[in-house]
Amino acid sequence: MKQHRPLIARLNWYWIFQLAGWGFLPLFATITGATRMPGLIWVMWWGAGSGIIISDLWHRFIKRRSLNGQPVSWKTVLCGVLALGTIHTFVQYLGFLVFVASMVSRGFGWVPGALVSWLAIYLVWNIFYMAVQSLRRANRAEAESLRLEVAAKDAELRALQAQVNPHFFFNSMNSVRALIYEEPEAAAQMIDQLASVMRYALQSGHHDTVPLSAEIEAVQAYLAIEKIRFEERMRVSVEIGVGLEQVRIPPMALQTLVENAVKYGVETSPTGSDIRIRAQRMDDGAVHIEIANLGAIVPFAHSTKVGLVNTRKRLALALGSNAQLDLSENSGWVRATLTLPEAA
Repeated sequence: MKQHRPLIARLNWYWIFQLAGWGFLPLFATITGATRMPGLIWVMWWGAGSGIIISDLWHRFIKRRSLNGQPVSWKTVLCGVLALGTIHTFVQYLGFLVFVASMVSRGFGWVPGALVSWLAIYLVWNIFYMAVQSLRRANRAEAESLRLEVAAKDAELRALQAQVNPHFFFNSMNSVRALIYEEPEAAAQMIDQLASVMRYALQSGHHDTVPLSAEIEAVQAYLAIEKIRFEERMRVSVEIGVGLEQVRIPPMALQTLVENAVKYGVETSPTGSDIRIRAQRMDDGAVHIEIANLGAIVPFAHSTKVGLVNTRKRLALALGSNAQLDLSENSGWVRATLTLPEAA
């Protein structure tokens, strides 16, 4: 759906300020009857109209130079002010000829004062114009910088996601290979579960975050695959707090942690391990998601370190620096705890 810009952003502020600035004095004089000299009001409107035209031509000249990559120096501006003030004084003289010929007949003593006034007006006009242009360039540069920063963040996030999925599927295919000759039916079930996880990974890969409910569903499909391998050696419990189904997390983030729990809790133990997945909202509004398994923290292989570092980076990129991943060991349990900010 096409989004419309706010009205304030669609207004042409250049022309609003042009008309308001040049038209203020003659409009004010007309409304209040500030001058009683016949024809002088028309001279003032003549000057305002001339100012709009002359300053707009100067504006177009500056804009054309900028588009052609030619910088507009203050030397150019000062020369322009001299030319503009002189031209406007002459144009104003023509206005007096047309509307108040009696003033012209009194001589040219008014010309120096008028010239100084118009020079001052065009100097102020150019100062404001250059200041506004500088501000607009700064805003555009900031917007471009933010756009590039978002693009870089998105590219990094996609690269990290691309690292996660092959890592998971490589391990899963090894699991299928281990069963395909010994238990063909179990291998077939495992392939069905793997297809579900692959479908989820392909769909979620287009998003920075996904609902916790979708992630849990994919994790349970993965655990169903591993349950076929380990049978009674793997015991799983899942407890999701009320109202947390729509909490947003990076796709496949839990998968990495659950895979570590299986690999270093179940696979390395002759008796297997319990795996507990629990999500709850804390008093401060943050959400804690804990993946725990029986065992101890061991010097992880390089691939596992990559998985944990990957998950931390993806959390920070998708949810901000307040999202954290902590790994701890206590009373025979290894706990990986995701802390998600309240906005999640």
